[in-house]
Amino acid sequence: MSDCDALVIGAGVVGLALARALARQGQSVIVLEKNEGIGMETSSRNSEVIHAGLYYPTGSLKAQLCVEGKHALYDFCETYHVPHRRCGKLIVAVTDEEIPAIDAIRQKGTANGVDDLVWLSGKDARALEPALSCVAALHSPSTGIIDSHAYMLALQGDLEAHGGSIAFKTGFVSARVLADGFEVKADGDVFLKSTRLINAGGLHASHAARAIEGLDPRFVPATNYAKGNYFSLTKRAPFTRLIYPAPHTHGLGVHLTLDMAGAAKFGPDVEWVDGLDYQVDPRRGDSFYAAIRTYWPDLPDGALQASYSGIRPKICGPHDPAADFRIDGADVHGISHLVNLFGIESPGLTSSLAIADRVATLLS
Repeated sequence: MSDCDALVIGAGVVGLALARALARQGQSVIVLEKNEGIGMETSSRNSEVIHAGLYYPTGSLKAQLCVEGKHALYDFCETYHVPHRRCGKLIVAVTDEEIPAIDAIRQKGTANGVDDLVWLSGKDARALEPALSCVAALHSPSTGIIDSHAYMLALQGDLEAHGGSIAFKTGFVSARVLADGFEVKADGDVFLKSTRLINAGGLHASHAARAIEGLDPRFVPATNYAKGNYFSLTKRAPFTRLIYPAPHTHGLGVHLTLDMAGAAKFGPDVEWVDGLDYQVDPRRGDSFYAAIRTYWPDLPDGALQASYSGIRPKICGPHDPAADFRIDGADVHGISHLVNLFGIESPGLTSSLAIADRVATLLS
């Protein structure tokens, strides 16, 4: 007999969401988490934005799950009283040369099922945000912000209310494929048997997958680390919506986001790193001023201070096109009841409930 029906590696936002989904199906679920609390890595070090689903190739997992997840997340927040705000955002063209890129985002978003986008002239955009400088903008009313920690606490609470549990300070070490499931070794020489195994290890997902005896290494991509640094504004921002520039290859540019208290932060940039170092070099803020002043020319000198950083688990390199999510089930690697999640970066927070439903379907 197995110790549980499903064992989940990682108590980040996606691990919590899918553990909750399985527990709500009546399965006994254990989550292994090496840290002392939930969501202490990527899930707590991001912009806390509910994305609309604009940027991702049509038909990709990112596009499908972001749009599905956005609707599910707003409903969840209403049901469980998670602080959030549907504030909307403006994606701005600061020169005429950027207009085609912004229009391409509009077309892609529409193809992805985002049906509320509004094209604005520079004058119309400034009517909404008088401090803004741009020649045109795309308004995304369904973009929002969320208290990500409150969201994860709600997921944890519902998981535990349905009989699931989280083993903190108990990291995944290795697993062995058995005829009827998996034998899993965790920190402290703890051994568990589980019928199903779900790897939601985030930054450590590739490392965890390599420790699954019986999984062909061909199905384990390399995970690269792309650090994103954030700088906060030392004064009140003159904006009520999120402001995004034209996107870059591996990020969405140095954008302005707001938290639930109305405080503004800028970022993230993209800094490829070899390890998990979350220190923010204040000197990186020098380049932020020029980027921000393209759309907010009145940003005062000395108004930015180093805030925090996050690290994206990317399954592509700095010179590669952006990669899609990977949700690898038995149809990919041939092992029943094993799901590996790779490259779950943005829009992973927005997509979390939809990812959970997709995994639950794979395991049914």
